[in-house]
Amino acid sequence: MESRSTIGARLADRDGAALEDAYAAYAPSLLAYLRRYVGPDEAEDVLQRTFLDVWRHADRYDPAQKFTTWLFTIAHRRAVDTLRGRRHQVVDVEAARELIGEDGRETAERFADAAEVRAALQDVPDHERVVLELAYYGELTQPEIAARLELPLGTVKARAARGTRRLATVLRAQRDLSALDGAAGAEGRTL
Repeated sequence: MESRSTIGARLADRDGAALEDAYAAYAPSLLAYLRRYVGPDEAEDVLQRTFLDVWRHADRYDPAQKFTTWLFTIAHRRAVDTLRGRRHQVVDVEAARELIGEDGRETAERFADAAEVRAALQDVPDHERVVLELAYYGELTQPEIAARLELPLGTVKARAARGTRRLATVLRAQRDLSALDGAAGAEGRTL
């Protein structure tokens, strides 16, 4: 699987396929993030403006930083712009409070991390990934997962444990690769 920072580097090189790859990998997580702030009616429009800005400003991506953080920061800014444009409407105080805290960076980073986890799950074997998805996204207990999948409880527990270890290994490898890519990019800029 391609490193997340590689998508950013390809975008910076104006590789149109990289924009498609970024959209395929991150659009669902970005859309969920945007729906929290601008609502379901405007979220898709803000998502499109986000990816338009990603393409327009791809040369500003710094490979030393996490691509997902950069991407979610752009989405955050588009959400704020949309909320500011609603002068005729009352903005939900809780949504504004979450966006404003630390310029929304904490929330953006949390969603960026969640997007990385979702993408990394694709590298976990199917039988383990299904168990993890039902546990975390389906919010099912292990006995409920065993019943749904018609598996012994011990099998579900083993798959959850192995899948979690594999996921941690994949995420660690991606972060190590991102750090190496960032260091190589920083080295290239100083020469």
